[in-house]
Amino acid sequence: MAEAHKIRYTDADLEEFRVLIIDKIAKAEQDLGLLREQFANNLNNGTDDTSPVFKSFEEGSETMSKEANAQLAARQEKFIRDLKAALMRIENKTYGICRETGQLIGKDRLRLVPHATLSMEAKKKR
Repeated sequence: MAEAHKIRYTDADLEEFRVLIIDKIAKAEQDLGLLREQFANNLNNGTDDTSPVFKSFEEGSETMSKEANAQLAARQEKFIRDLKAALMRIENKTYGICRETGQLIGKDRLRLVPHATLSMEAKKKR
């Protein structure tokens, strides 16, 4: 039976995806912890006695780096929320069903993007 004609994934399929998602959440939370640690890290690089011009460049670079880390952390937080929402869909046995077409999202797509809620067909139409 083709995936597109099934109503939902089997419990065994859902368990495979649940394990995959739990692993991705653990890695994403670890990465988020590192980003937060870098963001909060205000170590002095020992440039207090250098030229004021150089110091201003360093401060600008440091500010840009902190902003980039904050953006990465925000994206990582959203990714974790999306993965946790996917776990809820697994519990509800609605995981892998395209929210626009009602058809099953392909297993290959879900393995690559386990928090996907749209099939490739629906995504391409957008």
